[in-house]
Amino acid sequence: MYVRDAKNRDEAWLLEHIEAMDLDETAFRSRDYVIAVDEESNTRAGFGRIRLHKIGDGGETGAESGTELCELTSIGVLDGWEGQGVGAHVIERLVDGADTEGFDRVYSLSSAHEYLAQFGFEAVPESELPRTLAERLEAKREQLDPDAVPMVIDPDDFVMPERLRERFKAAAEADADSEPEETAEDFGIDPEEATYKYDTGS
Repeated sequence: MYVRDAKNRDEAWLLEHIEAMDLDETAFRSRDYVIAVDEESNTRAGFGRIRLHKIGDGGETGAESGTELCELTSIGVLDGWEGQGVGAHVIERLVDGADTEGFDRVYSLSSAHEYLAQFGFEAVPESELPRTLAERLEAKREQLDPDAVPMVIDPDDFVMPERLRERFKAAAEADADSEPEETAEDFGIDPEEATYKYDTGS
C-alpha cells in the first residue's frame, strides 16, 4: 500500500466517489488530490485533498493579506478499506506536502475532529479564523457538514499513531495473501489417491 499524487486519469474516479460519499467537490482540481493505492492489485482505496485559499485584501484575521492558506478536505476511504489506516496515511501525505510547500499551518473544517486530534490537530476558536476560512466554515456547515469544527496543525507536530501505521502495513500484506493457493482438489484430483506421475502412454 502506498499513497501517490492523483493523475488526470483519476479525475472521473475521484468525482464519482466524492459524489457518492457526499464530500466537498468545490473548486475541484484532480492535481490537488492524493490517492492510496494497493500495489499488489492496483486498487484505489482512499483519497484526500489540500485546497489552497487566497487571502483577500484587508479584514483578515490570523494571517497576512496576500498569502495563501491551506485546508485539508475531502478525505474518503472506500468500502472494505475502513479501519486499515488508509485515511491516516492520506492525511500524512497531504500534511507532508503542505510542509514541503512551506505552509506552517494546515487547517481542517470537519466534524471528524476527534479523529484528527490523534494526529496532533488542535481546535481553533472561530474568532481566530482568517476571514476566508470563517466564510468557508459557514458555507460548509450549511451545505455539507453541519457539525464541522475548525482545526489546525503545524506540520512539524504531526504524529502517526503506531497502530495506524501497522494497520496500513497489514492491509497491504493481507491483500497480497488474499489469493489462495490452488490445491489438487481445485483440479478434481483426490490427493489421497493421486501419484502425481505422468502417464506417457508407453
